[in-house]
Amino acid sequence: MQKVILITGGSRGIGAATAMLAAEKGYAVVVNYLRSEEAAHEIVNNINKQGRKAIAIRADVSVENAVIDLFKRIDAELGSVDVLVNNAGILETQMRVDEMDAARINRIMTANVLSCFLCSKEAIRRMSTKYGGRGGSIINVSSVAARTGSPNEYVDYAASKGAVDSFTLGLAKEVAAEGIRVNGVRPGFIYTDIHASGGEPGRVDRLRDSIPMKRGGYPSEIAEAIVWLASEGASYTSGTFIDAAGGR
Repeated sequence: MQKVILITGGSRGIGAATAMLAAEKGYAVVVNYLRSEEAAHEIVNNINKQGRKAIAIRADVSVENAVIDLFKRIDAELGSVDVLVNNAGILETQMRVDEMDAARINRIMTANVLSCFLCSKEAIRRMSTKYGGRGGSIINVSSVAARTGSPNEYVDYAASKGAVDSFTLGLAKEVAAEGIRVNGVRPGFIYTDIHASGGEPGRVDRLRDSIPMKRGGYPSEIAEAIVWLASEGASYTSGTFIDAAGGR
């Protein structure tokens, strides 16, 4: 039986690279997106041209009813999800904490943290042996910012990823006996367009000399870690993290 992988925020960057790699490994891929419809369908078309199976589904994964509908559609079109990659996330313009307002902080926490809870809840209801499932894997995409705090830039984003780390640890213990493994990947400075959202498209190049490996990372390198954690090669691995951050 072909396994099904759902990648939230799968239309660009790390999510897109993960979708392509997962397809190569034989998964049926669900590319979730919110705004980047053209990019999502381009990824799906590329996968389908290679004789693999993929679909794109628009859903705001920070909205409960939208998440419920997303999983119902996957059930109907591909079958139950075996692997969930909680990758969707945002950041906003660089600023200090004393310049942030509550609306911004709520946007960050809702997009980056609540989405993980909502998607994981629906995935567990399908994967868990408690509900008659066959087990599965959840991989949460965190950030090295959870360890560094991102002062003067994105403390709110860093705090949201710290919450994702705590969520990963707690959930892993909660569902370990039900056939579900939960792990996290903490990317460092990666060449994706998320930095443009923060107002500095060239941020990785500015900071690369502070990285022990003296270079930024690429989405494909993070995808390798994610797909390994999803695989049987990581069958005894749960409640842990891969720091893919060039030695930071």
